[in-house]
Amino acid sequence: MRAEGMSLFLALGLLVAGLCSRVHCVPADDLASKIVTLKGQITKLPAHNTAVVSSNTDFAFSLYKQLVSLDPSKNVIFSPLSVSIALAFLSLGAQGSTLTELLEGLKFNLTKTPEAEIHQGFQHLLQALSQPSNLLQLNVGNAMFVDEHLKLLDKFVQDARELYHSEAFPTNFQDLEAARRLINDYVKNKTEGKIVELIKKLFPRTVAVLVNYIYFKAQWMTHFDPNLTTEADFYVSKNKTVKELACTVVELPYTSNDSTLFILPDDGRMAAVEANLLPEMLRRWRDSLQPRRIDALHLPRFSISSDYKLEEILPRLGIKEIFSAEADLSGITDTKPLYVSQVVHSAVLDVDEEGTEGAASTGVVIERKSFENFIVRFDSPFLFATVLRDTQSIIFLGKVVNPHPA
Repeated sequence: MRAEGMSLFLALGLLVAGLCSRVHCVPADDLASKIVTLKGQITKLPAHNTAVVSSNTDFAFSLYKQLVSLDPSKNVIFSPLSVSIALAFLSLGAQGSTLTELLEGLKFNLTKTPEAEIHQGFQHLLQALSQPSNLLQLNVGNAMFVDEHLKLLDKFVQDARELYHSEAFPTNFQDLEAARRLINDYVKNKTEGKIVELIKKLFPRTVAVLVNYIYFKAQWMTHFDPNLTTEADFYVSKNKTVKELACTVVELPYTSNDSTLFILPDDGRMAAVEANLLPEMLRRWRDSLQPRRIDALHLPRFSISSDYKLEEILPRLGIKEIFSAEADLSGITDTKPLYVSQVVHSAVLDVDEEGTEGAASTGVVIERKSFENFIVRFDSPFLFATVLRDTQSIIFLGKVVNPHPA
């Protein structure tokens, strides 16, 4: 019988011969002090990438906090990079206040970083992520599925191709189920079968769907020994509060020299650590990590996945106008007024003795504005009621069969 607040998991016993991982313990009273900026970490990058890396990290933690707030007791898995790329891609077609709100929602300072530099930064980032490697599988890309009858502006098509390396597929959105299958099969193929159903539903006014996908697979530099994997208890709730330390941070490297940071809050400190998740804190943790021999590292083998409707979340980060009647996406086409009806995101991550495999995809569903085509004509018999607001009294009630009787 397991104690309440625990569940069984498979603990990976680490083969530690010659292993030195980087470890850092953060004092609780030091969480918010001595904060440094990301600037030092990314000064070696081109100027365009500097702004993109900094803003993407800021956006990542901001979005994480919103997703956690949906239900703090649930797993969270998402790809902030996928969401950032998809929304930046979308911003190519945004104009005016819609554009400003979108880029500021992505945490860009438009006074310091002009729009053109932002897109160049994403262009360079995508080029860097596309470099082939024998030590790492990393596939990142974009695509747009466009209604066969929608005339895109030449500049949008050119920028989508050159800056975001986007493929374009003419799509028959008159057959919504066929269009949905086309998009989902594309994403499934690009993510090695990890993301099966990104788009759950499309609606009749859909004219385009922008998609970003990411697939990642890497092996640990030092593998866990499968023979040491055992069943153990995993504590899903706090037992006591420890004031001396706030968390322990362990960095495990992959053969590609990329790495994953595992952050273990002390009992009762999860909320405090999450509250202090900032770009500066990530930088501080990485700077403070020191090589240290770990005699035994117990890490659960896990597989988690999530699906999010980000159109319900992004307005909390200031991105509102693209979902409204005021949306200005005239940079995509000048033939139909458009708005964004859905921003869907799916992610899955598997961690085992060998390494990590993960995939994510973000879909931006664009529709015609319904009010532009919603015309009501009272040209046949109709009813009417005149109601006094204060007393809710019907003062007139009737039916018009002929508005001009003889």
